[in-house]
Amino acid sequence: MSLAASELILNPDGTIYHLNLAPGDIASTIITVGDPDRVTSITRHFDSIEVAVQKREFKTQTGMYRGKKLTVISTGIGTDNIDIVFNELDALVNIDFDRRKVKEQHTPLQFIRIGTSGAIQKDIPVDSWLVSEKAIGFDNLIWFYAGKALLEEDFAEAFMTHMQWSEQKASPYVVAADVSLQKLFQQDSFTHGVTATNVGFYGPQGRRLRLALEDAEMNQKLGAFEFQQQRITNLEMETSGIYAMSKLLGHSAISLNAILANRATGAFSNHPEKTIDRLIIHTLETLVS
Repeated sequence: MSLAASELILNPDGTIYHLNLAPGDIASTIITVGDPDRVTSITRHFDSIEVAVQKREFKTQTGMYRGKKLTVISTGIGTDNIDIVFNELDALVNIDFDRRKVKEQHTPLQFIRIGTSGAIQKDIPVDSWLVSEKAIGFDNLIWFYAGKALLEEDFAEAFMTHMQWSEQKASPYVVAADVSLQKLFQQDSFTHGVTATNVGFYGPQGRRLRLALEDAEMNQKLGAFEFQQQRITNLEMETSGIYAMSKLLGHSAISLNAILANRATGAFSNHPEKTIDRLIIHTLETLVS
């Protein structure tokens, strides 16, 4: 059955609706960043750039780095954007645009997120790097798909009990990173932990400016939680969606975090761009090693 025009939306030039990309424009290894400006912070290290496209917050560049073809794309902030970006990137390799049908042979993609994050454990220093072995999502993206089997329900249930989680909030879900990519970044340079993906930057991450919080002790309770010797280490806004969508679509993903803040100590990096750039270079070198 062909996909209707309202489901697979293509632009007049044949590119996918939001990303403005055509099949062939992307590599099989894709680096995702939140900030469009960070795309060029990565691709300035490339030997050449073959594709450069931007539409809205979605900026994409594909090129060569030391003989390896890579794509870098900005997702913007939040798992709602992850839903758009990952469905459309998957469509570029796994849907025949001319016939408007899913291809019989699946093409897997490899996703590496290079992002920024705030630690909630006192022993994780600012300007360090962290690999998200798992993500616990406070968004509700996964619940719109049939994918319950890939979730770690015992972890999520223990978490909700510990937190006395409000029924008015979306049910948290836990999903692991790709095992092979975890091994690739199993280095002394990284702390390893469980990343909490929030639906906002202020209240959902326990920040209070003028508005009162539903749970003023949320971050302290997050930091105190432990399940089978696993603890929640940091907060950000995309990783759970990346891990969930990757697994649902048959791809692999890992999230690498530059720790720019420590919420437990109140510290913030004095040189955030240097920390991020070191992580960028380290990631590129790891991918070609």
